[in-house]
Amino acid sequence: MTNAADEASPIVHRPTRVRLTRRQLLRAAAASPLLVSARALGKDGKAAPSERILLGGIGLGGRGRTVLSGMLEEPDVQFLAICDPNRSRREMVKNMVDAKYGNKDCAMSPDIREFLPQRTDLDAVVIATGDRWHALASILAMRAGKDVYCEKPSSMTIAEGRMVVETARCYGRVYQSGTQGLSWPNRVFGIELARSGHLGQLHTAYAQIAPWDDALMRRDWLPAEPEPPQDEINWDAWLGPCPWRPYNAAYIGGAWRGHYDFHTSCIGEWGAHTIMQVQAGINARNTSAVAYQYADNPFGDGLVARYANGVKLILARQHESWAGVSGQRFDGTEGWIANSGSDHEQSRASSPSLLAEVDKMLERYTALMRRPMNHARDFFDCIKSRRPTVANPEAMHGAMTTVHAANICMWLKRDLVYDPVKEEFVNDPEANRLRSRAMRAPWVA
Repeated sequence: MTNAADEASPIVHRPTRVRLTRRQLLRAAAASPLLVSARALGKDGKAAPSERILLGGIGLGGRGRTVLSGMLEEPDVQFLAICDPNRSRREMVKNMVDAKYGNKDCAMSPDIREFLPQRTDLDAVVIATGDRWHALASILAMRAGKDVYCEKPSSMTIAEGRMVVETARCYGRVYQSGTQGLSWPNRVFGIELARSGHLGQLHTAYAQIAPWDDALMRRDWLPAEPEPPQDEINWDAWLGPCPWRPYNAAYIGGAWRGHYDFHTSCIGEWGAHTIMQVQAGINARNTSAVAYQYADNPFGDGLVARYANGVKLILARQHESWAGVSGQRFDGTEGWIANSGSDHEQSRASSPSLLAEVDKMLERYTALMRRPMNHARDFFDCIKSRRPTVANPEAMHGAMTTVHAANICMWLKRDLVYDPVKEEFVNDPEANRLRSRAMRAPWVA
């Protein structure tokens, strides 16, 4: 029987096979050294190509570009492509990446439905869209085989958060919520001090919510304006899963905040950070509060949430112990610790001796948890090891459930009881209907 090569060429010269021993192969290699570039070996400070994490981006505006700038400094990360329905933002990211690498290679795509299946080369994506897109983009990316770093708030509803958890589990993907405080040394110190018993028996915690907007949010629309050309801004794709409304340029500039269809309120704006940090410190990382006490003001300021372990969480727009923004505080029978901002200078405690524990506590944390004090680096390390990230899907969902339940408490203006195991409010059909929202076709999970 002949093969295609035999038919194409009547005379076939078949080389004689020579079997070499391992010793002979090594001797031959030593005699004929290969010329391999330093870049290919990773000697230029970058990882060798086989060790690099190939990264893409979805919806990288101002916040997203800040996150990306840090990621581009990682020697084993190479950014390849950006997807965004807004052309000007696509181009800003491309220019930023091309300038970093000194080439013109960063690819652009306007449509996530084409981007994800076409970019089979990507290992992971960083998502920094508006709130309305966070969960859906994460779900679609994980289904497409990508690991996901998603900015917070990472879900719009309790049901969305559960879908993120189940998708990551089903597809075996690594997921990191962009709650960077879980990797900041001053926040980790406060969390570990509380968690390790240095404050005695914990009884109260405080989480700061954004001191602007309110929990009730607007339900109206901004005035209609002429839509730009689709190549400039694909308005339908920009809206994504949320209800349709007329185009208004102010939405693109960030005025979507404070609107019910787009936002998770002042509680979600900062609470996505601070509540996750508090839940880590009170050993309730993968669950949520079980009871919510309504605060009679538009903001949720003073709303009390209680956990099954007896700890009481108070949401606050401000507290005297917070020297910086986005504060957390833990109170125990032996003292209290408050952390805000991003450095130790903004930490306060009931006793100076507690603050003297910083180095010891962080050394202990690093040794036991094997986590870097760098949120993006933790994500990349976990891509390689396949271990859960510090802000994994379960931790994200537990904290965001507390956010969403607090919002629902404010909307209904009454106290609520919640079952974190069943993920439903107890004997309250009206509250249970607010656990999910319809997604607008074709932007559905």
